[in-house]
Amino acid sequence: MEPGITKEKDGIEGKVWNILGQTYTPKLKSDNALVWYAELPAETFVPPHVHPTQDEWVSMLSGELEIEFGPDTLTAKAGDVVRLPMGIAHGIFNRSGATATAMFGVAPTGKLFDLFNAIHNVADPAEVVRLAAEHEVDFLPPPDA
Repeated sequence: MEPGITKEKDGIEGKVWNILGQTYTPKLKSDNALVWYAELPAETFVPPHVHPTQDEWVSMLSGELEIEFGPDTLTAKAGDVVRLPMGIAHGIFNRSGATATAMFGVAPTGKLFDLFNAIHNVADPAEVVRLAAEHEVDFLPPPDA
């Protein structure tokens, strides 16, 4: 990793990903961590999933997100930090009616950067799930499955 600043509008390697209606801009990538800025419009979500090899965190910048841990749902607002340890299933939902922004991070980086490249602009949720399984992220089946 090189010292310096990734400016507000810039993504590393010029990347900005569109993933399930959300915009992810990678800000830092090393063997030890991946950090990205996320804009989550109202009614978008990250389906419940597990990182078996990474810890994840979310630092809320604006708006609010609901974080589901199994049967429990917690609300995160600006200034909050959400801890999502590896091996713990979680889903992230914006049910607030407004756009939420946050900094996300995982450690170690694992295959997540490659996954985001693979699912950028993929519209078929089943294909997103298939690709995720190849990149160390396991989506949980929908409750009615």
